[in-house]
Amino acid sequence: MEDFQSAYQEEKARLDRTLEEIEKQLIALRSIPEYTGHDFTEQVLEASRQSEREQLERSFREPYFGRLDFGEQGKPGTPYYIGKLGVGDPGGKEPIVIDWRAPLASLFYSFTGGESASYEAPEGMIEGLVYLKRNVVIRKGILERVADTYNRDSEGPAVSDEFLVYRLGENKDNRLRDIVSTIQAEQDLIIRAAKNTALIIQGVAGSGKTTVALHRLAFLLYQYKEQITAERMIIFAPNHMFIDYISEVLPELGVGDIQQSTYSDWAAQILGLDTPPQDGSETLTHWFDVTNTKLGRLNDDELPGRFKGSLKFKGILDAFLENIESYCVPPLDFEPWEGAVLSHADILQWFEGEYRHYPVARRKERVLSRIHRWIEMELKKSPSLAAMKERKKKAQQREKAYAKKWPELEPVSLYQELFRAKKSMNAGFPDMSEYIPKSIWKETQTYLKKQTMKEEDLAALLYLFTCINEIEGHMTFDHVVIDEAQDFSPFQVLVLDRFVKGHSFTILGDLSQGIHYYKGVQSWDEMASLFRPEETAYFALTRSYRSTMEIIEFANEILKRGVGAELLAVPVFRSGDPVRLQSAVGDHRETSISQVLEVALSGSYRTAALLTRTLQEAKQLYEYLIDQGIEVHLIDGDKGQYAGGISVLPVYLSKGLEFDAVILTDVDTGHYGPGDAKLLYVGCTRALHELWLLHGDILPDYISTDTPENGL
Repeated sequence: MEDFQSAYQEEKARLDRTLEEIEKQLIALRSIPEYTGHDFTEQVLEASRQSEREQLERSFREPYFGRLDFGEQGKPGTPYYIGKLGVGDPGGKEPIVIDWRAPLASLFYSFTGGESASYEAPEGMIEGLVYLKRNVVIRKGILERVADTYNRDSEGPAVSDEFLVYRLGENKDNRLRDIVSTIQAEQDLIIRAAKNTALIIQGVAGSGKTTVALHRLAFLLYQYKEQITAERMIIFAPNHMFIDYISEVLPELGVGDIQQSTYSDWAAQILGLDTPPQDGSETLTHWFDVTNTKLGRLNDDELPGRFKGSLKFKGILDAFLENIESYCVPPLDFEPWEGAVLSHADILQWFEGEYRHYPVARRKERVLSRIHRWIEMELKKSPSLAAMKERKKKAQQREKAYAKKWPELEPVSLYQELFRAKKSMNAGFPDMSEYIPKSIWKETQTYLKKQTMKEEDLAALLYLFTCINEIEGHMTFDHVVIDEAQDFSPFQVLVLDRFVKGHSFTILGDLSQGIHYYKGVQSWDEMASLFRPEETAYFALTRSYRSTMEIIEFANEILKRGVGAELLAVPVFRSGDPVRLQSAVGDHRETSISQVLEVALSGSYRTAALLTRTLQEAKQLYEYLIDQGIEVHLIDGDKGQYAGGISVLPVYLSKGLEFDAVILTDVDTGHYGPGDAKLLYVGCTRALHELWLLHGDILPDYISTDTPENGL
């Protein structure tokens, strides 16, 4: 106790000095009048001052979270304080607070005990000794907690998880939070990996993979600030609600302006579509509100999403486009009026010769523009104004008719051509119908005739765009994060790679949560095969930080029994209540749900979720709870925000979210068949502290029978 009091007083004195210095710097910056003029240099300086003001204001609330005492070889230990943002000392050599992304700060995360430690700095490898690792909790400028996780002077030096367990035990609100104070060694390796690498991260539920990816973006901006910008980075999330859920992590780390989007929204913008094709509510409702057992037995060539997301489909598109240049130029001379002829040979020379370095759509545009200029020049040779007027009128009609003889070089038009019946195809385009499964061919042909598309078509449309158009600089990315990547197709990622510099990706997901069999991947090899081995790195995060040991062990049993999965979550030693089973059938179903919800919320929890099997059941349960006077939110896939509190949603929309307490309804063989083990696993692993399963008469056989009933 005496040691603790001494450490607390030491840190309290250090905090007071730090806050005093930050306040002094803030006062000095605020005393400089804000520049509102038009001088560019002064505008840049003012923007820099404003950024520094905002960072110091944020640092004043929570200046640092950790202390590392490190001494280079032959030197005594020096205390370094580590925060989300660095704070310089105008009168000293060493900063008051070191940014968590700085090379030295990496020791705070990577050091796990031992006689020596080292970190890589710009000047080379620095070796020395770590004497102390200390976690510090500061909120609104007040010191709340001090915990040593390593002390060389204590007996048996070792790293303790005590502080980590403390932070994990905190309750959730309606936003994902940063983990900068508790980044673990295996997570830090991913965060600090080299930029020009396609990282593939397999992370079990609760391993922090999403948060790690967001911290990686912040690190890359710090480490490569001369090469990349936040505006040229993007996060692809599964839906708008998830984007809202993660929206506060990057600002908390002092990073803004990173793009966040769904693949559909981004693709629609590139393609110039007014409304992005949705795979969302209609497909999801069909997939999950019926049963995926039958669909799960179909092979890839029978599932439109898997087939159109495959490299096999890319090969079909390549064959379709192989000779597109040869039948672009109509095989005839152009004659705007009698006596004026532009030969086919000359037009072909422009297209295949002078403009050959342009993409094919741009070549068409340049050739047609040049024909128009040729007409204007020829019109000037007219013998009279009357003749010029007559020729111009005729030329306009013939120029328009001639342009229509060129194939439409737009992604949507070409895609429609691919699925057009042979007898109605434009001349020159090859018939690819024999290479596409008949059921997919007919279905796609039907809805394309109605001028509609599905999300499964977007990868092909984007690929066609890149084949015929130039990718302009403003379309490219310095780095791309793909979350829930197990639901992406290889073709989607291959197309994305055309927009990314240096194959700079962070691709993360969990195959055990691959509930979208109809479109996702079954192995990370499908993604890795898109890049050269030296461009790819694979990480497996197996430690789960979200749920209690009891919840994780229960969920692991579902995977082992229902899927035969071998890569299972390893829990952090944080124990809680046992998983509870409760019968809820017939007339007692809704009453049981209300009773369990009341018990689950009797403590200090901030968030809870009622997870139903189908969207229709979620809507019915929502109406019932509203009638009971319970304040609750319905999540149906259409909303762009997660409001926290009590939520009702179908289990398949819960992926990526987490709640203090989770209540799964209707857990029986009628709702969760043999092919639904992954879906139930997703539901169970949303819970941080408490998990209830309300079930019917017969439980699925992949639920452990060792779990006792918990009657109310």
